[in-house]
Amino acid sequence: MSEHNVMAEVAGSIWKVEVAEGQQVQPGDTLCIVESMKMEIAVEAPVSGTVLRLLVSEGDAVTDEQVVCVLSTA
Repeated sequence: MSEHNVMAEVAGSIWKVEVAEGQQVQPGDTLCIVESMKMEIAVEAPVSGTVLRLLVSEGDAVTDEQVVCVLSTA
């Protein structure tokens, strides 16, 4: 088992969280949505796995390349 950090691609605020800890995800699944400059940018799972840790909540400010989620992969 290994861990994979998923980062926000842009600075902004977490508009919506789409997953919960323990949830299974596949590549391309939306983990959360960042609102930046009135645009909504989806943060997607790059690999399949389980959401091990969710490090943000709705309304949180995030920076470019901040880790928002940790996935556990087989």
